[in-house]
Amino acid sequence: MSEEKNLYTFENPEYRKTYWHTCSHVLAQAMKRLHPEVKLAIGPAIENGFYYDFDTPEPFSETQLAELEAEMRKICKEKLKLERFELPRAEALALMEEKGEPYKVELINDLPEDAVISFYRQGEFTDLCAGPHLDSTGRIKGNAIKLTACNAAYWRGDSNRQTLQRIYGVAFPKKDELDEYLAKIEEAKKRDHRKLGRELGLFMLRDEGPGFPFFLPRGMVLRNTLIDYWRQVHKRYGYVEISTPMMLNRQLWERSGHWDHYKDNMYTTVIDGTDFAIKPMNCPGGMLVYSSQPHSYRDLPLRVGELGLVHRHELSGALHGLFRVRCFTQDDAHIFMTWDQMKDEIKNVVRLFDEVYSVFGLSYQIEVSTMPEDHMGDEKDWDFATETLKAAVEELGKDYVINEGDGAFYGPKLDFHLADSLGRTWQCGTIQLDMQLPERFELEYVGEDGEKHRPVMIHRVVLGSIERFIGVITEHFAGAFPTWLSPVQVKVLPVTDRAAEYADQVASKLDNMGFRVEVDHRNEKIGKKIREAQLEKVPYMLVVGDRDMENGTVSPRHRADGDLGAMSFDEFVALLTDVVESKAKK
Repeated sequence: MSEEKNLYTFENPEYRKTYWHTCSHVLAQAMKRLHPEVKLAIGPAIENGFYYDFDTPEPFSETQLAELEAEMRKICKEKLKLERFELPRAEALALMEEKGEPYKVELINDLPEDAVISFYRQGEFTDLCAGPHLDSTGRIKGNAIKLTACNAAYWRGDSNRQTLQRIYGVAFPKKDELDEYLAKIEEAKKRDHRKLGRELGLFMLRDEGPGFPFFLPRGMVLRNTLIDYWRQVHKRYGYVEISTPMMLNRQLWERSGHWDHYKDNMYTTVIDGTDFAIKPMNCPGGMLVYSSQPHSYRDLPLRVGELGLVHRHELSGALHGLFRVRCFTQDDAHIFMTWDQMKDEIKNVVRLFDEVYSVFGLSYQIEVSTMPEDHMGDEKDWDFATETLKAAVEELGKDYVINEGDGAFYGPKLDFHLADSLGRTWQCGTIQLDMQLPERFELEYVGEDGEKHRPVMIHRVVLGSIERFIGVITEHFAGAFPTWLSPVQVKVLPVTDRAAEYADQVASKLDNMGFRVEVDHRNEKIGKKIREAQLEKVPYMLVVGDRDMENGTVSPRHRADGDLGAMSFDEFVALLTDVVESKAKK
């Protein structure tokens, strides 16, 4: 019974999609009531709400969006029944021509000859639509609708076609759910890594290099601290590190399959009459490293990490801060192993992922992606590899969901979807089994039987890319990075000029101990210095004045906990050391 009840709640993604799709029709009906001259294009449900595209010369103002919202609420109160009906092509075209809807006419003309042409009617409003929809506009909670934006959009995504106005909206079954969602959106805006990256001096993006981020001094400290941690973890888990060239010749990319399948996303050049490509991924170089010397079964598993800078040609419209760039450092590793070692190695990687993500306070869900239709290799090998992935996860006591047919053409994979402090999900970690690349590069090892065998391999990334992960954790922590990761860990704030020399002495001692420290020597009131250090999200502020000079003490403030009271320098160092070494999330 409870399962049947959940069919008609937002817990059911199909119901949620149907609800939002119906909302888009209510928006279109409200538009035609208030602005009958506007022409209708399309209005689907999307991942977080719905939109409708309209042909109107001017974008809609906040006032007009509010008027549309009010009309939508009226339509919900009218409890109009949604009725589906079908028409033959000629009648369907005549109906839309009579209503003066040229975009609907074009859509009907583009349908296959044998297509069922269906419409939905609600009151005086009729729209071309395949459905499905709710049975009544009364099912929609009118006061839980919000139109969120109006942007330009090309008809059918073609920049040579008409520019339309796309109105976005969202709706929920309860007003408090809408309020909670809108509060999260506002919080997400405050946490936007592009905004914080600029304010905190972490990185910049320039028109001179679209999609190629510049890391600034504080951003480099953050980046290098993250990489240092990556190296420490990987050393403990038995990895060696390599570096492969950024540019390799066409023959290699043909052998790996990238030249045929990925060339449009690669930057290419010609050197000495030979085609070369800047690497879009590290894997082929890793294959050359493995094959550069003979291997025995005693060498396996061989875990090889690489922080490789890769370049990919992304469309300019897809670029987005550090989340979508044209060059990034992929924290790759390739694990070469026997088939018998596969399960233990997968478990070892999952344990590493578990440790890393927990340090950042990121929870995750695992997705198992299975064999696609367009795949290489024997189905028997695919079945074995997929079942091994599942068994490894199960033996670690972890849950997973199946993503049917979404594996790569060369092997099944585990994807790790991270949830941040706002509950948003990010796909960062991947464990990808590969039975094909070792074959293409004729990789071998000598087994216990003295014969040559083909290893199987794992491609895996834990952070995904250093740049994107920095974007994720910037938003996750709202720029207030844990002390161990913070570009500036301590800011010393002298109360008066008399304390300036003592402040420098304190800072020098901390610096010599390996802490990242700055002194604010500006001739400003202490209150302003504290406020600005708070805005810079520095974890610890050391306020030092005459009494501290006399007693050899410091007066620390924590950005979240406030004044910690006067303490000896050694006491503060012990506190700071514990926070940094434990990688506490404060």
